[in-house]
Amino acid sequence: MIEPLSEAERAEALDGLPDWDYDDARDAIIRRFVFADFVEAFGFMTRVALLAEKADHHPEWSNVWNRVEILLTTHDAGGLSHRDIELAAAIDALAESAAGCA
Repeated sequence: MIEPLSEAERAEALDGLPDWDYDDARDAIIRRFVFADFVEAFGFMTRVALLAEKADHHPEWSNVWNRVEILLTTHDAGGLSHRDIELAAAIDALAESAAGCA
């Protein structure tokens, strides 16, 4: 079973993810990305999907034209877990290499 992060672990993890917002109601993290156009946004989502599948950990997300919003929480843990933090860090690394992402 996957354990949720303690309050101290969560605070430390969020310090390392400054672009992610904490959603207290869902014990989740959220990040919004903006791209030049739909093709760049969809391409980014495709690359994230490959990361998520490899990690066997899948985000809740939405896409409207050039915007992508990603929410991470671990349902099996009942909230934020190390799996969310690891995937968020991988997504951040991908976003840094993506052209046109803000």
